[in-house]
Amino acid sequence: MKTKELFDYLDATFLPEYQENYDNAGFLVGDGDAEIKGVLIALDVTDAVVDEAIAKGLNVIVSHHPVIFGGMKRVTTSSQTGKLLTKLIKNSIAVYAAHTNLDNLLYGVNGILAEKIGLHQCQILRPMEGVLRKLVTYVPVSHADEVRSALFAAGAGHIASGSQSTYDCCSFNSDGEGTFRPGNGSNPFCGEIGQLHHEKETRIEVIYEKRIERQLLRLLRDAHPYEEPAIDCFALTNPMPTVGAGIVGFLQQAMTLADFYDMVKKRLDLPFIRTSRESSSDISRPVKKIAICGGAGAFLLNDAKARHADILLTSDLKYHDFQAAANDIILADIGHFESEQFAKEIIYRTISEKFCNFVCQISSQNNSFISYM
Repeated sequence: MKTKELFDYLDATFLPEYQENYDNAGFLVGDGDAEIKGVLIALDVTDAVVDEAIAKGLNVIVSHHPVIFGGMKRVTTSSQTGKLLTKLIKNSIAVYAAHTNLDNLLYGVNGILAEKIGLHQCQILRPMEGVLRKLVTYVPVSHADEVRSALFAAGAGHIASGSQSTYDCCSFNSDGEGTFRPGNGSNPFCGEIGQLHHEKETRIEVIYEKRIERQLLRLLRDAHPYEEPAIDCFALTNPMPTVGAGIVGFLQQAMTLADFYDMVKKRLDLPFIRTSRESSSDISRPVKKIAICGGAGAFLLNDAKARHADILLTSDLKYHDFQAAANDIILADIGHFESEQFAKEIIYRTISEKFCNFVCQISSQNNSFISYM
């Protein structure tokens, strides 16, 4: 099996289209036509991880954090990243990263973190905007069903409510009359050259994700009987309820803050939790509605407050973040590595459940860059 086949599957599952604009997820290093000998999964691509891949004869690394993050103008051994890239290329190791796109999916980094601490009724904390679009086309009544079916097959007309419920085959249809006059050199489906033609038509409207637009338009044109169909595509301000930053959900039952911290430390294997002063002095207060964000999530503080979460569980919090929380919400910092460590499980599960013709394993070398003394 070729590397590109695996990476195409990961693209279809982890959807790099939903990464943040500063990110660099996807196929980063290597030869897409190389045969896969084995896959190593890591949170970060480090010297130790690359050495492990070499020692085990594995020629693909799939990581959460990209080995190439910011802009690079040269690859030399004068930088740590340059050294890593040189080693990867010399040893014919391909690298793929699933980063903020995996953070932004409901079933991604935050989804598995919510699963680990037992949250249910989970929703995206800050749904992503600029994702949804609307397509409008006009088709002869006789071909409306065929065109609708093509749009649905391409992925249009799928609507998620933000919970577990979804709808598909969603469209709005209205009948009217279209006019056109075919010119010389045209090949009209109906009507005659040079004659004004009136045709009973159905106006079809469907919502779709921007990422499928190219395929959607291609399948629409294939199914549409007109030589040149009328198509309008509109940007929508509606947020996408299943894609975005953070998750908010509920514990099965309320528990004291002390019991909640004990449970989180046990299930996530944490050495300690940094928490806001008010919460540490009121350890018996009950909590039930929990907001979480793997990685640095201080930017979601106001979103968590607006959703009336009892606590925001995240990492990389600064002194003034705790100050800004005031008495409105409890802040808990569980560490960057600790909040994202289960990304490896998601990647492993995704690959191993689909493919069985090569070795896939989680790196034994991938640890936090921070030690607690």
